Order: sequence, then structure tokens, then C-alpha cells
Amino acid sequence: MRDRSPPMAKIRQYLYEALEAPSHRALGGLAIGRFLAVLIVASLASTVFETVPHLKERFGRVFDAIEALSLVVFSVEYCLRLWVAPEHVPYRHLSAYGARRAFVLSPQGIVDLVAIVPFCIALAGWGDLRILIVLRILRVLKFTRYSSGMRALLDVLWGERRALVGCLAILTCATLVSASAMHIVEGAVQPEKFGTIPDAMWWSIVTLSTIGYGDVVPVTGPGRAVAAVTIIAGLIMIALPVGIVATAFSEAIHRRDFIVTWSMVARVPLFSHLTAGDIAHIMQLLRAQRVEAGSIIVRRGEPAHSMYFIAEGEVEIRLGPHGKSRSVRLGAGNFFGERAILKKTDRSSTVISVSPVKLLVLEASDFTSLIVREPTIAEHINKVAIGRGANRPPIESGDTEPASEYDTTS
Repeated sequence: MRDRSPPMAKIRQYLYEALEAPSHRALGGLAIGRFLAVLIVASLASTVFETVPHLKERFGRVFDAIEALSLVVFSVEYCLRLWVAPEHVPYRHLSAYGARRAFVLSPQGIVDLVAIVPFCIALAGWGDLRILIVLRILRVLKFTRYSSGMRALLDVLWGERRALVGCLAILTCATLVSASAMHIVEGAVQPEKFGTIPDAMWWSIVTLSTIGYGDVVPVTGPGRAVAAVTIIAGLIMIALPVGIVATAFSEAIHRRDFIVTWSMVARVPLFSHLTAGDIAHIMQLLRAQRVEAGSIIVRRGEPAHSMYFIAEGEVEIRLGPHGKSRSVRLGAGNFFGERAILKKTDRSSTVISVSPVKLLVLEASDFTSLIVREPTIAEHINKVAIGRGANRPPIESGDTEPASEYDTTS
């Protein structure tokens, strides 16, 4: 049965958005995420440094306090995530029990559970210190919740698991073959090192992995020939999985950037009439850029190299010289910076982000390609630029004229 009490449902939805929703729409959601990330770092640092005797003697109480705080916070976090599990979109078709069970068995749920296992072991009153240290170090896996790069890498490893298992099978076969060959040619000469195939497998693994400790080396001509072939095979063995993972990771990042840029382009009214093929072409010219609130996007007097389309957020254009300036704000769907690249002049105003902004940047060198490909878009940009220049002193972007003048809808 699901929790149907309206107040509890609202609280659960709020906590879900604070803990799980990528947009962190709930008040304090971003702060909670950053606090947990900082606590993970502090916990890992204390675990590492307390293994140093003189640091443990001097800062032992600090390390213990960090660990106690980490266990309490991570335990509360795990319980809350377990409670809000029915709000997860993939689990909404399940009962409350089914959703929570699915969360417990999910990779993220297992990682969150591992983070508090030391607390459970401590309550039970037993546990090897070395095991507890390893379990505490495994908290680094919680970073996958806050790092899109780590999540992408884990997704790549899971997606390419069959190919990677195939590489492991090939490596195992190569290890057995090279160890057997070395046992045959070197076993009688160095019985303590190559007397058995299991003994020779250590040398084979070290050589195939290109580490080459040098603690075991062939001394006969045939042995060195086998070693040479093994070394070459090792280069291939290492390059194969690395190439698979690197290619898949690059494709995953490209797909993510493609989706993000596509959604940003489609959000700009100026491009709303374009077909899918036209948007795909425009995307080759546009570069997505995210800007934090309060950042300077362009500065008065700088050379103009690009214009900007606002996909999300709001910017403030400060017009005129410093101290005598007035300002206007432009929101999603507008653009700025077009007059400077059209006239090939320096920036005549400073643009600052009022809120976190998602921009599409069009370089001046690509403006010609846009004109050739989409003349209607170029005509609209020129029309708006001329209209802005006719109603006020030359500036980069919007003004205090009626909103329709800055509406970029084609």
C-alpha cells in the first residue's frame, strides 16, 4: 500500500526532490547535495589519515567525530531515500513495498547501504578493523550519485560488459598458453620459478599486463623468444579493453551532449520552425554553454567573437559607460551580441547572468554558414538588430522598448 496521507505525501515528494531530483527544485536540495558530498570527502580523508600513527594520536578525536557524524548522516539519508523510493519514476508502477525493495537491490541502494555497514557492525559489537577500513573507503562509490562523469563511466562498463568479459577470456587463454610454453622451455632450468604451470602463470600475468616486475626472467634463448611474443601479446591485450571503454565513453558523452544541445535549440523560439534535419545542422554550428548566476558573459570593450541565444534563464544587459549605465533584462528565447559581430566592433555593453543560464553560442565565423543555410533566421536577426539600433544608441542587446521588439519568434 502507498502512503496516501496528503501531508505525508507532500513531505515525501519534497524530500524526493531534495535528495533525488536532478533539478534540485526543492528548497535546500542543492545545499543538501553539497553537504553530503563534502561529508563523503571528509569521511574518506579521516579514514585514510587515521592509519598514520602520529596523526591518529594527535587528531584521533576529530577523526572519531567525523566518523560518528558520517554514520549518523548516512544512516538518516539511507532511511529517507528508502522512504521516498515510491516517488522514483521507474518505481511508480510498483507498490510502496515493491518500490523500496527495488531501491534496496539497486546499485545506488547497495552503495548507500555499504556506507552505513560499519555502523551496523559496531552495533553488533564485532568486526575486524581492516574490514571496517575497507568498507569505509567504499564510500567513495557514493560520488557516483553526484558525478555525471562517474555515472557515465559505470554505465559504459555495464553496457560493454560482454565485450570486456570477452577480453578477460582472451587474456586468460593467453596467460595459460604463455605460462605453459615458459614451463616447457624454462622449467628444467629454473624449477623454483617455472617448475609448474601455476608458478609460471605469475610471470605470464605480470608480463601480459606490461608491468614487468623483473623478479622472474627467462635465461635461455627459447625462453626469451617466448617472453618476446608474450610482451607483444600483452600490448594487444591491454589496448583492447582500453580502446573499447574509451570509444564507448566518448560515444556516451557525445550522446549526452547531443541530447542536451538538441533540447536547448528546440527551446529557442527562433529555431522552433526548423525540421529535425535543420536542427541537426544548426547544432553543428552552436555550442552549448552553462553560466552560473552573477557571472559576466561579455564585457564592454572586449572584441566580439560570437552572439548568444538564451535557452534558459535570464541575463541583465548593462548599457552605456560605467556609472552612467541603465540595464535591461532578457529571458529565455531572446538573443544578444548580434550587432557587434554584424558590424565587427567591440562589445558596447556588459552582460551578466541574473540566474543560472543555459546559452547557445554562435561564433562569428559560423554566422555565414547560418545565413546560407537559414536565410529567414538571418533576416530576423538583422531585423531585430536594425530595430534595436534605430530606437536607441548602439548597444549589444535588448532595451526598455516594448517586449515585442525583443521577441525572437520567427
